[in-house]
Amino acid sequence: MSESISQQIDWEKVNGLVPAIIQDGHSGQVLMLGYMNADALEKTVAEKQVTFYSRTKQRLWTKGETSGNILKLQSIKLDCDQDTLLVTVDPVGPTCHTGTISCFGDLDDTDFGFLAELERVIESRHGEDPEKSYTAHLFQRGTKRMAQKVGEEGVEVALAATVEDRHELTNESADLLFHLLVLLSDAKLPLGDVVECLKQRHK
Repeated sequence: MSESISQQIDWEKVNGLVPAIIQDGHSGQVLMLGYMNADALEKTVAEKQVTFYSRTKQRLWTKGETSGNILKLQSIKLDCDQDTLLVTVDPVGPTCHTGTISCFGDLDDTDFGFLAELERVIESRHGEDPEKSYTAHLFQRGTKRMAQKVGEEGVEVALAATVEDRHELTNESADLLFHLLVLLSDAKLPLGDVVECLKQRHK
């Protein structure tokens, strides 16, 4: 991957450093902007972990080498002008040194971006006090109870649609999506895998 992309980059045009836009491959949220030279690009692909070239330290640095908040590589694409990279990743922990998910802040207004964030929150509820968290309570009750809740909410959605109650249909659909995400988390099945299945069917 790195050799073919590296050969396409106009290194002279970018003075040896190509901008790399880092994007969450799950939510689509832009996480940060960094720079790569040929060595950083090669190391990123070889180790499947994003490495940049630090312009201030004048050396390669792998994101998370001190904090542990690494960026697992998913894919790399080169733009039409062959002078900018789009790097999709699976982030481990917050990307920004300030503790936010993105260097541009935590806010992600996209619909799927919110679902991805909700999925992360649900995942964080594993092992928490069931007396303080409804989600943790569901996890404690087990898979059968979660599956039952999805079934119940599915029926409520169908009933709301049947009587043409838009308000109830909206609320019950939200309940259904939430409980489905909880069930998927219990099964260790990422929402992204479900979306990928839909994408494959759409082809």
